[in-house]
Amino acid sequence: STLSEAAPPNTVVALFSVRDRDSGDNGRTSCELLGEQPFSISPLADEGYALVTLEALDREEVSEYNVTVRASDAGSPALSASKTLLVRLSDVNDN
Repeated sequence: STLSEAAPPNTVVALFSVRDRDSGDNGRTSCELLGEQPFSISPLADEGYALVTLEALDREEVSEYNVTVRASDAGSPALSASKTLLVRLSDVNDN
């Protein structure tokens, strides 16, 4: 996706859901970001999550981010899967 560098903090970049077919606690899921990023994950209802900005972004410093999200379940042993999202920044002050 493309995101304006003028986007304020807490801007939603992506929405996604995670499902596990197990029942009870084994079916509970959680998500985390791998590495340091200017983003965070906010849980939503019904196994949904939002990737949001944490701070103002500057395209001149970084023009794109590879954001890796890891989803894990609460089973024993715990299983996980990862997905990398490419977030490109668009410049607002190019002439």
